[in-house]
Order: sequence, then structure tokens, then C-alpha cells
Amino acid sequence: MTAAIRQYLVITGNYWAFTLTDGALRMLVVLHFHQLGYSPLEIALLFIFYEFFGVVTNLVGGYLGARWGLNRTMNIGLFLQIVALAMLAVPAAVLTVPWVMAAQALSGIAKDLNKMSAKSGIKLLVPDEQQGTLYKWVAILTGSKNTLKGVGFFLGGVLLMAAGFKGAVILMAVALGLVWLASLFLLGQDLGKSKAKPKFREILSKSRAINVLSAARMFLFGARDVWFVVALPVYMATVFGWDHWQVGGFMASWIIGYGFIQTIAPRITGHSDGKSGAVAWAALLALIPAGIAAALMAGWSAQVVVVGGLLLFGVLFAINSSLHSYLIVSYARGDGVSLDVGFYYMSNAAGRLLGTVLSGWVYQAWGLEACLWISAALVATASLLSLMLPDRHPVAVAGNG
Repeated sequence: MTAAIRQYLVITGNYWAFTLTDGALRMLVVLHFHQLGYSPLEIALLFIFYEFFGVVTNLVGGYLGARWGLNRTMNIGLFLQIVALAMLAVPAAVLTVPWVMAAQALSGIAKDLNKMSAKSGIKLLVPDEQQGTLYKWVAILTGSKNTLKGVGFFLGGVLLMAAGFKGAVILMAVALGLVWLASLFLLGQDLGKSKAKPKFREILSKSRAINVLSAARMFLFGARDVWFVVALPVYMATVFGWDHWQVGGFMASWIIGYGFIQTIAPRITGHSDGKSGAVAWAALLALIPAGIAAALMAGWSAQVVVVGGLLLFGVLFAINSSLHSYLIVSYARGDGVSLDVGFYYMSNAAGRLLGTVLSGWVYQAWGLEACLWISAALVATASLLSLMLPDRHPVAVAGNG
């Protein structure tokens, strides 16, 4: 086993452990506050700081990763998640909405430090001429992360039933603490540390490719969350009459399947010059929410249209997301890679924040169909923006890289 593969396994293991706690914590908060009588929209608002601080963290975190090394930013992310979990292991009287929002803000910072470090670290482990291997490694990391986030949803429900809210967060904090201690010794020192000390003004990317891809990413993820975060769960509960476990179980299963498609995306897309793939797959994706909205307005069976459309949307969105995740790592500079990756995922977090706010507001005012039309428009914008990406040589199929 080469040193690069050993480091890849450490990075992936850290990312997996963090993702399990991240998914489980989200489901714990959703279920616990649902039991306390909070509405779905009120529960969604608990996560606003989680998304907002993701924007800030990615922007500043990329700079810190270049100056301090990615091993340090990844380990800081793990530690902050432990602190966030510990904050929730307090008596019920202390567990107020502002306190939970603060813990979620800390968890959001931790998550994006961890993700930025993991994605940036892979760039440094694969030679630049082996783009097929890079695509494969990024796809595996990205897809497995989302699969495990879905598993984390199930884990959160199981832990809540078995140990209660306080017991669940304590168990997760202890388990993640062991991972953090191992990471301190196993993760390579100064991984990703820039040879030239970057200046703070360099956090704003000057590369056209990075800027265009980041803008496309923002619209892509806004398009998902504008109907997925708040509108869809509330719609399933009110229109379909599904109970909380059915909604949570279906969405967890969707995320697991979505993650699986991400891992095999290189086999689906095959050879791609990046630009044409990003344009074509986004254009195809835009047709799905538009088709669902049109079918609902035409009076077709809501359950068949929404569930079937969501499954198709998940497949195409996973391919788009995996291709984008590869492109940012490929376009990023070698020295100070985290500056570019951090800037890109800042846009990703901004898209999620935009989608989360729009999801609650638009659904409450105009319903699911309006959310879907906005989703289609946002994806179409991402496709048009991708036309401005620079041309690249074809990427080798993952199996050949």
C-alpha cells in the first residue's frame, strides 16, 4: 500500500466518521423537536446558522488550510463537532432554540472544515496527469459521504429510541473523540500547506474556471434545496399523509441511493472534457423539476409524480454533483489547493442557504409547484454558466485511470 493510498484511507475514514455523526445529529434534532411540537418550518429554521456559517467557513477555511496544512483544519473540524455534540448533552431546560442554533452553527463550521480538507487533500495525492484516477477517487469520497449521511439519518432515529436524545449525542461525541485522537497521529503532517504563505486577499479566487464553476455550483445546489429541504417533507406529510418515520425513512433512502450513484458517476459519464459534460447533464436535470411541476398542474397522481420524479432527479443530480466535485479538484491549483476548493464550497454553501430560505418561503406562499419551477430555472442557469468553462482534454474513464 503506497503512502498516498494510506493517506487517502485516513482522510476518507475521518470524513466517513464525521458524516455519520452529521447525518445522525440532523435527524436527532428533527425528531426531538418534532416530538416537542415544533412545525417542520420551525425545525428547518434551526439549521439556518448551520448553512450560513458554511459560507464563512469555506471562504476562511481554505485560507487556513493553505497556511496551516489540511491535517490541522481536518482535525479542528473533528474537534469542533465533538464540542457541538457535547453542547447538546445538557439538561432539557438548557436545550433552548438559541442554544441548539448555536450548536448547529458550530457543527456547520466543523462540517465544512472537514469537507474542504478532505476534497483538497485528494488533489495532492494524485499526479496531475492521472485525471481518471482523480475523478474516481473524488467520486468515491463524495458518493460514500452522502450514502453514509443517509445511514446517519437511520442511526439518529435508532439512537434516539435506544438511548434518548442526551444519551445519543454523548455516544456520538465519545466515538468521534476516538477517531479524532487516531487522526492526530495518522494524518500526514503539513498536508496541503502552501509553500508560499498566501495573503488573506487570495481567498477570493481570480481563476475564471473556479469562478464560473463556483457560480454554477451555487445555482445547482440552490435548485436542489429549494424543494428538497422544507417543501418536500412538509408536502409528503400534509398531502400524502405520511407519518414522520415514512418521510424520514424515504428521504434517508433517497440520500443513500443518491450517494451510490455519485460513486459510479465516472462509469456513467465516461469520457468527458468537463465543460460539455457539465452543460449537458445540467440541461437534462433541468427538465425533471419542470416536468414534475407540469404533471402536478395537469392533475396527475401527486404521489406517483413526486416520488418517481424525485428518484429520477436524484440520479441526474448525483451525476451533476459528482462531475462538479471532480472539476473543482481538477481545476484547483496544486500549491494552495484549499484556497480554490474552499472558495468553491463557499458557493456550494451559499446555494444551500439560498435554497433553504426559498424552500420555506416559496412553499408557504405558492406551494410545491412554484418551488419546482424555480428549481428548473436555477438548474438551467447552472447549465448556461457552464458554457463559460474552459475546454479540457478528455478525462479517462475511472476504471482506466
